[in-house]
Amino acid sequence: MARSRRHPSTRRARVPRRSPRRQHRRSLARLVQRDGHRDARSVRGDRHHDSRAGTVSMTGFELERVDDPPPMPSRPSDGHKGTFGTTLVVGGATGPRRMLGGPCLAARAALRSGCGLAVLGVPESLATAALSIVPEATAIPLPITDACDVDAIEAVREAASTAHAVVCGPGLGSPAGVEALVDAVADLEDRPRVLDADALNALAGSSRTTLHGPIVLTPHPGEWNRLARRLGIERDAISEIDRPRAAAALARRFDGGGGPVVVVLKGDRTVVSDGRRLWRCEVANPALATAGSGDVLAGVLGGLFAQFHPRAGAPAKKPILDAFDLACLGVALHAEAGAGWRRRHGDAGLLAHELADELPPARGRLLASS
Repeated sequence: MARSRRHPSTRRARVPRRSPRRQHRRSLARLVQRDGHRDARSVRGDRHHDSRAGTVSMTGFELERVDDPPPMPSRPSDGHKGTFGTTLVVGGATGPRRMLGGPCLAARAALRSGCGLAVLGVPESLATAALSIVPEATAIPLPITDACDVDAIEAVREAASTAHAVVCGPGLGSPAGVEALVDAVADLEDRPRVLDADALNALAGSSRTTLHGPIVLTPHPGEWNRLARRLGIERDAISEIDRPRAAAALARRFDGGGGPVVVVLKGDRTVVSDGRRLWRCEVANPALATAGSGDVLAGVLGGLFAQFHPRAGAPAKKPILDAFDLACLGVALHAEAGAGWRRRHGDAGLLAHELADELPPARGRLLASS
């Protein structure tokens, strides 16, 4: 019997080969540490909550280990831009440290991942510049200067009402009132949301303790620590063997019902968990350690959610994937794009806009392996 091809994003992983039917398989196993090596096939641990101390430990729950991300869905040949959804990206900051690159990279990545339309919700003074960077997008100028006021929050709500997914945080900065703006995005429970970068910092500074999914958080270890401190999660240094438990604990602690909270804990082997399931991307690529790489990932996630999530108003003919599956697929697509660039150029010098432009051929490779 001919061997089936391994998913490109896991070609270095120590996981079983796919079956001939290439189904999205899951297995349970145990995470063990042996001779300094890790078996990344499963996680066990306890979760205890002490109402007096307000702490949650990361031991005692069991996670279902996902071997592979789902196959990349194909696109209907009769689709149009409305078929593939609209992604709203809220970000950008004025002031001494102008930050416009983040939301522009996220919008570009959303389009490169296949969504039909990308909308940039950026401060009014940056809107023209944003469109010159990403002319394929549209812009909604937000009345944000030194503060996010009621008008800015209402403008975001109005823009989100016609979007199928919302990405919030790239280059957002920390103007006065930013917590209220992020809160407003977090409350958009009728559509998928991705909170990244400064939105996570705002969340860590707010009084919010629960989120209602579908929502994806994309912290790096420093952002995870700030969120964990805010929620009273037991915090040790996130070692490689603790990363699955760390991601799962944050997802469980924030989960307020209504849909999954998915945590994408970024690193050289990014971990994805909704508190019940776990997938680890076994591709370590130092080329991805570059400014803007995380903004591209946020845009990829937003673009995939706009296309394929059931709450995105997708017609029945479109493939439907849940929030956890889409987060895994987004991480896999991002990793494969980085791998494609590395094969040609090596492990340093990648620019984030180049990573975004690698997404279409990476998507093609994932389709071919499905």
